[in-house]
Amino acid sequence: MQNVLWARCEFNPVDRHGMPTGEPQWKLMHPYRQMMTMRTLRCQVCSGPARTSLGIIFLAGPKDEDLARPTICTNQPPVCPKHVRASAVLCPHLEKNPVVFLARSAPLFGVHGAIYGLDADNQVRVVARPDHALPFDHPNIPTVLASQLIRRLSSFQVMDLDEVQRELSAAA
Repeated sequence: MQNVLWARCEFNPVDRHGMPTGEPQWKLMHPYRQMMTMRTLRCQVCSGPARTSLGIIFLAGPKDEDLARPTICTNQPPVCPKHVRASAVLCPHLEKNPVVFLARSAPLFGVHGAIYGLDADNQVRVVARPDHALPFDHPNIPTVLASQLIRRLSSFQVMDLDEVQRELSAAA
C-alpha cells in the first residue's frame, strides 16, 4: 500500500471461526491487523464493518487529543456500534471514559514506523524513529518500515459514550 514496506509479525493460531486466539494485548495491536482494519474501516474488535449511517466511530483516550484542532490523526482503528462500550471498558488506555469521534470523513494519511538508511559502515540501520505520523508524500516513505496506518479525521463530531449511543439509536 502506497509503496510502504510493512513490519511482519507471526500470527496466533485461529479458532474454528477464523478468529485469532489468545488474550488481547491492547497496547500492542498486531501490525497487520491494525493496517487491515484501518485500511478497510473494520471494527478493531470483531472485524465487522465499522461504518454507520452517521459516520465512522473512532475512540481516543481522555487526554490524547487537543479537541480544538480541526484535524486529528489517529492510529486507532474504528469500532462498530456493538463494541463501543466494550472497548471503553476493556481497553485500559481509554480509562472507561474515551473521547468518541464520529467521523464523516477519515481519509488515509500516512504511517508510523522506523526510517532506515545506511550508516558510516554502509550497513542498513534504523536512522530515525519519528514520534509523529509520516504522510504518504513524505520524502522518507520509501525507507520506512511501517507498523501502523494512520487516518486523518477532519470532519467529525466529538461525543461521549452516552451521546454516540443516543445518536445511533435515534438513527436506527
